[in-house]
Amino acid sequence: MLEVQGVDLHYGAAQALRGVSLEVRQGKITCLLGRNGVGKTSLLRAIVGQHPVSRGDILLAGSPLGRSPAYERARRGIAFVPQGREIFPLLTVRENLETGFAPLPRGQRRVPDEIFELFPVLQSMLGRRGGDLSGGQQQQLAIGRALVTRPKLLVLDEPTEGIQPSIIKDIERVISLLRDRGDMAILLVEQYYEFARDLADSFAVMERGEIVLSGRREDLIEEDVRRYLVV
Repeated sequence: MLEVQGVDLHYGAAQALRGVSLEVRQGKITCLLGRNGVGKTSLLRAIVGQHPVSRGDILLAGSPLGRSPAYERARRGIAFVPQGREIFPLLTVRENLETGFAPLPRGQRRVPDEIFELFPVLQSMLGRRGGDLSGGQQQQLAIGRALVTRPKLLVLDEPTEGIQPSIIKDIERVISLLRDRGDMAILLVEQYYEFARDLADSFAVMERGEIVLSGRREDLIEEDVRRYLVV
């Protein structure tokens, strides 16, 4: 579903990504691991169209994305759940979900029942403002908003950050269910090995803007992965 081919990315004179290549397959979860500041979020920004690449190609379902803007990539099926959630605090839960209508044709602009099956708490809070929700509830709302767009590729940037353990388990369950449905590719960025290990079908580990380790879950050695995660 997603192919990243030899991508470089710069912020001015500073190079954030160096020759990064990555594949994310339909019906599978690929987990991108690494410490803070190694380039994980920069790679996501390149994929979703928030920052242009300096070199290399990004393809969705075999079609090059080129320099298309973020809104065009959303229309083509990329949904992004950013670090920090970035829900609209003054909008209600219902209104936050409805912001996911933007890339959809008019006939598809409804919130699927599946969202409330995955996150029942959202249905009971439709009239509450997003800013009044707990961190874990806001994370569920951010994922629900992304799913409203009916994505082909779901990109999640550290969904466990600052979340209580019970909600982390709920999020793990939902991500697993979405994978098992088989019609979506999932790219998950994480710092926590245990959460990633329990979900991922394949791994890629970043260090200083490069992929330094990658493979299927069963082929990776835990000690090798953890070496790139400890501070």
